[in-house]
Amino acid sequence: MPTTPAAETRQAIAWCSFCAKPDNAVDTLVAGPGVYICNECAASVQQIMQLKPDRASVPRLLAWQRVTDLDELLGHLPRVAKSADLVEQALAGWVRRARELGATWARIGEALGMTRQSAWARFSGEE
Repeated sequence: MPTTPAAETRQAIAWCSFCAKPDNAVDTLVAGPGVYICNECAASVQQIMQLKPDRASVPRLLAWQRVTDLDELLGHLPRVAKSADLVEQALAGWVRRARELGATWARIGEALGMTRQSAWARFSGEE
């Protein structure tokens, strides 16, 4: 992965939601609504999409249901936990920005499918 010396010294501000690499360790990081994907993971996705397995032959299982080896499953846990932390940080940032733009706790709660009080209790310490 080629990076410039300037990129290596920059402080990371976002991480890939799939591999958890910081933006300063990849060539490109594309942002979506609360998620990011790096060029490396996007290339992997593109390869998978090009294979297009027969849908009837692929069982519909959640990712953790497909893993049969305990050590492999345990190896995924730190990455999943890191992703959860990054999503929570991003959500808090979006809520902070909504407050800066004048959103009430009631509107934030409504957008998140929770009460005003629940939104305030969860995010007010972030202000």
